[in-house]
Amino acid sequence: MRIISGKLKGRRISAPKNLPTRPTTDFAKEGLFNVINSRFYIEDLSVLDLFGGIGSISYEFASRGCQKVTCVDKNHACVKFISETKNQLELDNLEVLKSDVFKLLEQKAFASYDLIFADPPFDFEEESYKKLIDLITENEWLKETGILILEHSKRMDLTQLNGYKETKKYGNVHFSFFEV
Repeated sequence: MRIISGKLKGRRISAPKNLPTRPTTDFAKEGLFNVINSRFYIEDLSVLDLFGGIGSISYEFASRGCQKVTCVDKNHACVKFISETKNQLELDNLEVLKSDVFKLLEQKAFASYDLIFADPPFDFEEESYKKLIDLITENEWLKETGILILEHSKRMDLTQLNGYKETKKYGNVHFSFFEV
């Protein structure tokens, strides 16, 4: 995995093979950030990265100078890896939280974010995506003008969910955008 742009452009990061993750491909990540760059001034964003895995998306946002990036994962080994990598890369704008995403979102937001990115396991059911969106909305995790981006497989159709706007497709990886 590599960081595509920003102050750490080109930096390669090797995660242990035993982590239970499916990192976003560089091809899909590059496409996603091209879309984000065309719509937002990244330096002004606060970002919540749910189901952080090895932190690939969080590193990318932090490298590009986001004000604040909060990465959440429940797996101890993933959180440890992200924290160690954050320190090695000196990413002071990246915060790492060990938490079950649903338990965290059930609480009233401790901060509202401009952009929330979620990359849940590809075996997630539509009902789980719906619950995720509902919790984000009900507990005010997303700012009023914010955007939610859900990464999912091409087999999952999220067009009927509340706030759906569009889907960008990069091979087997799809990103659905929501305004909720």
